[in-house]
Amino acid sequence: MDLKETYNKIAEDWFKDHKNDDWWVEGTNKFVSLLKPNLSILDVGCGAGLKSKYLSEKGLGVTGIDISNKLIEIAKREVPDVLFYVMDMNDIENLHMKFDGVFAQASLLHIPKNNIFEVITKLISVINDAGFLYIGVKGIDASGKEEDVLKENDYGYDYERFFSYYRMEELEKYLKDLNLNIIYKNSSRVGKTDWLQIIGQKRIFVG
Repeated sequence: MDLKETYNKIAEDWFKDHKNDDWWVEGTNKFVSLLKPNLSILDVGCGAGLKSKYLSEKGLGVTGIDISNKLIEIAKREVPDVLFYVMDMNDIENLHMKFDGVFAQASLLHIPKNNIFEVITKLISVINDAGFLYIGVKGIDASGKEEDVLKENDYGYDYERFFSYYRMEELEKYLKDLNLNIIYKNSSRVGKTDWLQIIGQKRIFVG
């Protein structure tokens, strides 16, 4: 299973399917409220650019990256005023840029848990002092599974994706261990899915 190939396959259907999602609005608005207009934001795993467009319309300077070239094609089509790049979040240092905020919504949930701390560390490394990190992931459900490969057919053809699931306490620990102050956290249920949102602020070290 290759995540890039999967999202290239489902790109247009996925884009149409997620246009009306709204579980993310409260947490995203909180993230926006912490930032002044025109500050720079990196949308990690930006998909088809739906949230990049939202953040841009709120007055932020947005750059989006995603592993899927098909999703980036849609993002460029739908949001021509935002810069988009085909890039794996593991290669984020290749941007050679710093940002006032990193927005990682429904993207870290595709990272295996044994690699998540390293990836979050990389995200924080491109945030300016006193900048903000937003994370939105799926919560662990009643089954207790922390990782799973879901085989789906809701678009009329077969595809599969890897997911990792979290408890809020895990997310808090990651951020605290990486010296971020937790500014906001929220959990909301959509159908059978709990969506966890958390925002941390990068501390300023003097010395």
